[in-house]
Amino acid sequence: MKITGVETFAVDTRFKPQRPWLFCAVRTDAGVTGYGEFGCDGITRGLVGLVQDLGGRLVGRDPSAVEKHYVDLYRYTRQTAYGATQMAIAGLELALWDLAGKSLGVPVYKLMGGPHRDRQRVYWSHCASYRVENWEIFGVNPLRTMADLADCAREVPKRGYTALKTNIIWPGEPARRIHQGRLGPHDQLATRDIVRQAVAQIAAMREAVGPDLDICLDVNVNFKPTEALLLARELEQYRLCWLEIDSEDPRALAQLKTSTRVPICAGEQLLTVRRYRPFFDLHAMDVVMLDVQWQGFAAAKKVADLAETYELNVAPHNYNGHLSTFQSLNLCASVSNVKIMESDPDAVPIRDELFTMAPEIENGHMKIPTAPGWGTELNEKAARKYAWTG
Repeated sequence: MKITGVETFAVDTRFKPQRPWLFCAVRTDAGVTGYGEFGCDGITRGLVGLVQDLGGRLVGRDPSAVEKHYVDLYRYTRQTAYGATQMAIAGLELALWDLAGKSLGVPVYKLMGGPHRDRQRVYWSHCASYRVENWEIFGVNPLRTMADLADCAREVPKRGYTALKTNIIWPGEPARRIHQGRLGPHDQLATRDIVRQAVAQIAAMREAVGPDLDICLDVNVNFKPTEALLLARELEQYRLCWLEIDSEDPRALAQLKTSTRVPICAGEQLLTVRRYRPFFDLHAMDVVMLDVQWQGFAAAKKVADLAETYELNVAPHNYNGHLSTFQSLNLCASVSNVKIMESDPDAVPIRDELFTMAPEIENGHMKIPTAPGWGTELNEKAARKYAWTG
C-alpha cells in the first residue's frame, strides 16, 4: 500500500468566536483513507498550508511506517519545531495511525498493547462557557443571572455526568467570559472584580450540585501563576477538582502548586516530552493536561508514559469533533494513568452529521470504540457542505 495524496478539510462550525475544525485525509492506492482531526482555532490557513506542504513528502511511501514518518517530518522541520508545525505533523500522523489500524482490522490502541479499560470517565467541559456567545445555536436560554449559571451546573448530574469544568463568567445582557484575553487587556492580573466573580460563580455552582460532583475551573493563560494564587486561595473552600492554568515557566508553576491546597492541572499547550520534562522534573503540576490533536498520538502517549514514571495521571484535552474524541479515547485505552477526559455535551448542531459514528455515553463514561482505526470517520460530503471559506 502506498500513499497517493493528502487532502485537508476546514469546517465552519458557526461557533462564536469563529472556530473552524480541521481534518486531514491521507489517501492510498488500496482505496483506504486515514483521517485525523488536528490543530486549534485561530491559525486555520497556516495549519492547512503546513499540512499541504509537509504531506507532499509522504506521497509514494508506505503509510505503515508511522513513527518513521513522524520522526522524518520532525527532523525536516527542526528549525520551526513545536507550535503550528507540530500540529500540522500531528494531522498527518493521526491519519497514518488510522490507516495502520484499518489495514490490520484493529483499533489503534491494539497497536499499543491496549485496551487498559473498556470505558472512560469524562467531564462536562465548558459548562455554561459556550452558552455565553452561542446560546441561540444550542437552543438554550441566555445567561442573564447567577441563577442561570447554577441551572447549567444542575444539568450536569441530571445528564449522568459526575464532573464539570467551567470558565469565569459574568452573566448579564450580554453575558461575557474571561477567555484567552478576549475580555480585554488586564496584564494577567487577578483583579478584585475577577476574583470576586469567580468565587461567586463557583459558590453558586457548588451549591447547585452538592459536595460530591467534581468542579474544575479553567483560567487558561489569563493569569500569571503568582496572580492565580490569589484566586486559588479564595477557592480552596469549594474543593475544586483542579484549577487549570497554562504557564511556560515550570518554576513559576511549581511555586503556585506548592502554595495552595487546590490541585493544579496544566500542560495542554506543551507539545512532546521535550517540553513536558522540565515541568515533570519540578513536579510542577498535579494533573497533566495533554492534547492528542495538537501534538499527535504517539507523542501524546510518550508524554503519558513519562508522566507515569513521575506518578502523575493525565487528562486528555478534547474540545472539537467526534473524531477528536475517538482519538483521545484511543489514547485513554493505550495508557494506564488517566484521571479523566474532557468532553463537550454542548455541541455545534452539525457535529453528528460530520462523522460516521458518535461516542456512546452512559453514566458519565464513554465507551472505548472497538472498530478499526479510530472507530469513526469524517463524512467528507458533510465536511464539504459546511466548508470554511474564511
